[in-house]
Amino acid sequence: MSERRALPALAFASPRKLPRAASLDGRVVVLDIAFAADGMGPGFKKITGKLIDGLGHRLARWVDHHDHDLHGDFAGDPRFVLHTKAEHGACPEIITPEMVADTGPVDTILAHFDLDGLYAAAKWILGGYEPYPGADDDARAVDTRIGEVSPRASLIDKALRAHYNDPVLKQRIVRYLVDGLRPGIELNSIRAAAEDFERRAANARTLAEDFIVEGPIAFIDVPDGAPQFDKTELLLLGQERATVAVVVERGNASIAAAFTSGLDFVELLELGGGMPTRVSIPRKRLNAAMAKIRAVIAAS
Repeated sequence: MSERRALPALAFASPRKLPRAASLDGRVVVLDIAFAADGMGPGFKKITGKLIDGLGHRLARWVDHHDHDLHGDFAGDPRFVLHTKAEHGACPEIITPEMVADTGPVDTILAHFDLDGLYAAAKWILGGYEPYPGADDDARAVDTRIGEVSPRASLIDKALRAHYNDPVLKQRIVRYLVDGLRPGIELNSIRAAAEDFERRAANARTLAEDFIVEGPIAFIDVPDGAPQFDKTELLLLGQERATVAVVVERGNASIAAAFTSGLDFVELLELGGGMPTRVSIPRKRLNAAMAKIRAVIAAS
């Protein structure tokens, strides 16, 4: 058996929960992490800008595909490769062998903690080449929820959705992808986590029976003490009932529509950045948001 490939340091984050620059070693590449939206509490300056400033010359490349009002401010900086969700449904397809070679050696990869981000990290480690034929298509299908997803990617997606806070699982997924999809502890861990997803998905299906549909919106307020459920699954089930699904839980509201819906909640709700067809807002803003959504759908 060939030797396992040496990996750079791997760190995982979300747009609003970024690590301190000092905790990231050496030259850093950031993959699939959106700029923090200014319409949702502390915004770009206090979150994204702080990391960019802290990394300074150590920031080797920032590659992302989420909408944000400030993308244009970085158009003159070649380290930033920034697109919108409409331009690229997922991050890995942006990464090329030429980009990786031009960037040069990196010591740390900071990636979003979903499948899109982990596939991007694996592709970067592999010099800009897919970990398996069709991996870019899988990442796009998972991130947009459009098109066929291979059984392999479906398994990984389910594992991550059930254990999105497990850094060891994320490391193992990247290792599995980079090392040629070998059987072993990495694949076993993915399968075990995916089994947990099935239980959460079943709970989501039960909760979905309580959706209230009023015109173009399917709404559910998840009660305290509800069993663990997969929110993405619940939102998708809501979208089977109406154009827009709204899931309220613990003071926050998640709003989602199909990628092909033509809706842009980031612009409509003046959030400043994010994924156009899936956003989260404080519950106190929900009534105003739903009124805007109803109005724009009625006018279309």
